[in-house]
Amino acid sequence: MLTIAYPWLFLLLPLPWLVRKLLPTHNERKAAVRVPFLQRLSRLAGLQPGSGVAVTRRPLSQWLMLSLTWSLIVVAITRPQWLEEPIIKELPMRDLLVAVDLSGSMEAQDFTDSEGNSVDRLTAVKEVLDTFFARRDGDRVGLILFGSAAFVQVPFTDDLEVVRELLKEAQIRMLGPRTMLGDAMGLSINLFERSEVEERVLIVLTDGNDTGSLVPPERAAEIARDNGVVVYTVAIGDPAAVGEQALDEKTLENIADITGGGYFHANDRQELEAIYTRLDEVNPRQVETQSYRPLIDLFEWPLAASMLLTLFYIMLLEVRLRLRNRQHDDAGVQEPAG
Repeated sequence: MLTIAYPWLFLLLPLPWLVRKLLPTHNERKAAVRVPFLQRLSRLAGLQPGSGVAVTRRPLSQWLMLSLTWSLIVVAITRPQWLEEPIIKELPMRDLLVAVDLSGSMEAQDFTDSEGNSVDRLTAVKEVLDTFFARRDGDRVGLILFGSAAFVQVPFTDDLEVVRELLKEAQIRMLGPRTMLGDAMGLSINLFERSEVEERVLIVLTDGNDTGSLVPPERAAEIARDNGVVVYTVAIGDPAAVGEQALDEKTLENIADITGGGYFHANDRQELEAIYTRLDEVNPRQVETQSYRPLIDLFEWPLAASMLLTLFYIMLLEVRLRLRNRQHDDAGVQEPAG
C-alpha cells in the first residue's frame, strides 16, 4: 500500500507560481547606441519605435518542463513509501532450563525406547526430551549436563534444533560418575541471572542423590526461589534402590516445595512421557507477539525522474541549437554560389 510520510508538503506545489506573481519582475539594463536621426529612419522604414523595453517570453515546452520537474521534486520530499504486509514476530516470555543427570547410575537398562526395546535410562530420557523440546517452539531453552561436575551444554536459545542436536551428543559418565545436584542448580541460577525474562523454569532430571556438592541442593533451592526460579524435579528409577542408584526423593520433593514447583517420579518410559506432558500443561508455551509493517522509501524514483527530465530537456535544446546553427551555415554557403 502506498503511503505519504509528509503529505502537507504538497502545499509547496504552487510556490513557483506565487513567487512569480508576488515578487517584482526581473529587470536587466543593457547598453544601447542612441541614433539622433532615429525618427527619420522610422518614418522612412514605416516602423514605430518602441519604448526600449524588451520582455522575454518562455516557450510553452519550457513552462511544462519546469512545472513537471518541480512537481516531481515536491513528490520526492513528501517521502512516498510502500507499506508491505505485516510481519508478526513472536518473542519468548519464558526461559526454560533443563538439567540432565549423566552419572554412572544412568547406565541401568530398566527403560524401553519407542519401539519397546530395552535401553538405558539416558537413552529413554533423550527420546522423551527430544519430543518435549519439539513442542516448546516459542520458549528460550537451555541445557545443563551434570555428573561429578556441572556444565552448560547450551545457553538460552530459541534455536531448538541446536538444543536437540547437542542433547543427542550427551554420554553417560562424560562428566564423571557422581551426582553433583546442588552444583548443577547453582550453575543454573547463575545462568538465569543473565536472563531478562521474568518467568524462569528449571527442570532437573536425575536418578540419584547428591554426592558432595559445594552447595547443598536445598540451599540451592532457596537461592533459586529468591531469584524467581521455579524448579520441577523429575526422579527416574526404583525408589527402593540402594548404593549408587539410590534415590533421595525427600530432597527432590523439598526442592520442588521450596521453589513452588513440583516433584515427579517415573519408573518407566510411559510414566516419563506422562510427566513431560504434565509439565507442558503446567508451563504452556507463552510468547509475546509483536507485529510491524516494513516501509520501503520510494522518494528516489520521482527524484530520479526529475533529473532525467531535466537532462533530456537540456539535450533537446542542445540538439535544436546545433541543427539551427547547421542550417545557418548551409544558408551562408549557398548564398555566394547564387
